[in-house]
Order: sequence, then C-alpha cells, then structure tokens
Amino acid sequence: MTSSPQSSNRTSVAVLGTGSMGAPIARNLLAAGFPVSVWNRTAARAAPLVDDGAHLAPSPADAAKNADVVLTMLADGAAVKETMSGSEGALQAMRAGSVWIQMATVGLDWIGRLSGLAAEHGVELVDAPVSGSDGPAREAKLTVLASGPDQARAKVQAIFDAIGRETIWLGPTGGGTRMKLVLNNWLVAQVEAVAETVALSKALGLDPHLFPEAIDDAPLGSPYAVAKARMMISGDFSPGFALRLAFKDAGLALDAAQELGLSLPLTAALAPRWRQAIADGHANDDVSSVFVESAPPATLR
Repeated sequence: MTSSPQSSNRTSVAVLGTGSMGAPIARNLLAAGFPVSVWNRTAARAAPLVDDGAHLAPSPADAAKNADVVLTMLADGAAVKETMSGSEGALQAMRAGSVWIQMATVGLDWIGRLSGLAAEHGVELVDAPVSGSDGPAREAKLTVLASGPDQARAKVQAIFDAIGRETIWLGPTGGGTRMKLVLNNWLVAQVEAVAETVALSKALGLDPHLFPEAIDDAPLGSPYAVAKARMMISGDFSPGFALRLAFKDAGLALDAAQELGLSLPLTAALAPRWRQAIADGHANDDVSSVFVESAPPATLR
C-alpha cells in the first residue's frame, strides 16, 4: 500500500549514493512526497536531483543531520562504512533511535560489521537490498528484501512502498543480505547459461533469435533470460546491471558458500570467464556482455 503525502511528509530521508540505483530511488521518494536530502561522492551525479526537489548535501553528515531515515545505496561494504563513519560520516549526525536502511549488496561479513556499527551509535539498521536493476528502479518496481527489528517496520514501510512493487520481510537483520546472495547466484547462473546457449545456437548455424522466441512465455524461459538473450544477439550492452557489480556479487555468493562449506561449481566456473570479460573492457557494460567470451569468433567481426 502506497503511503499518503501527509504521512510521507513526516518522514525525511537522506539518500547516500545517487548512482544508477540511488538516483531513481531518490526521485521516487520525492514524487511520493518525502523530503529528501542527497549526497554522492561525485557531487555532479547528485546535482540533477535538486531540480526534482532534493536538498544537495556537501557531506554524508550534512545529509543525515535532519533526516529521520538514512538510506545507503553504494557499491560495496567498504564504501558504506566510509560514508557512515568518521567526522563527516552520517552516523555522527544521526539521532539515537533513527533508522538506517542499508540497500547495498555487501555480503555476510560486511552486513555483520555494519550491524555492529549501527548498534554502537544507537541506530536501528534495516538490511534491505533490492532485486531489480535501473529499469525497475526508475519505475518503482523493485522487490525489497527487508530484514531488521520489528519496531522499525512501521518507520520504513511507506518508503519501501514508494520505491518498489513488493516488500518481502525476512526476519532479523541479515536475512535480506542472505536472500540477495541467493537471488544473485541465480542471476549470474542464468546469464552464463544464456550466453553459452546463444553461442551454441550461432555455432550450429541457427538464427539466434529463434532461441529467445522459443523460451519466451514458455516453461523453460524467464523474462530476464529472454531480455539478456536479445541483448547478447543485438550486441547492445547498455548497462542495466554493470558486469563489474555482477562479478562482485558472484564473489560474495562464493565467499558465503566457502564459509558454510558448500560448493557452488557453476558459479565458480564462470568466474574466470567473467574476469576476462572485465579485463577486455566490459566492466561497466551490462552483465550480458559476458557473451563476448562465449561467442564464436565469426560473430565478433
């Protein structure tokens, strides 16, 4: 259920990190009536949000000082810690009892460390990574994988309603990160399978478009697999989910599995090929660009 403008106006939000995900999240919060302050390491990336009504803050602390809720959407755990800590960090300015929504994909080790950091400052941490790339973020159709203290739910649910199509509550803090690792492992396995299958169809002399047509709306297919197959065939690797971030997330899944004594042979096998795609210049291209490591040589001329 989407919150009313009146209730939204009582909750001010600081969005720290306004990249391809953070910026549309901030815009959707503004559209829903939330007062929003924004900060980004590169200020020019946050500046356009001023036209949408956001306050552009010079530091994380300045963004957080009047906020009821601080939301971090950054590249990794180290970036989150750096943004939240120190004399200019958001935690120095947050009031006791306020809420920190941590939306970055950081892995098990980092969510534990960030939970400890929040506890040290008397802040409630809601671990809430999202499923969905920049398109769903712009359309407010993300799936929020939320976990945290029961008493924090009422404080953040209207925010989640404004940015997503669904919120799945997953118990105590850390459950969201665990589910994100599961979903991202499934994502990278699908992408690799699609890349190899498109390459196989080309090598067999088939029109490669026949593969996504055959699985579209069929039990063997998924909308995501069909979309990535079509990107691979067209060679359009405009970033929706950057390969470097997908590779980072695959590594987090492998780290978690190793800690648990579990083998993920499919994920482990794709890692060297994806690392090579990054080395070949595709780090900031869409994850579908891993196809270049599978494609028959003739398809790359």
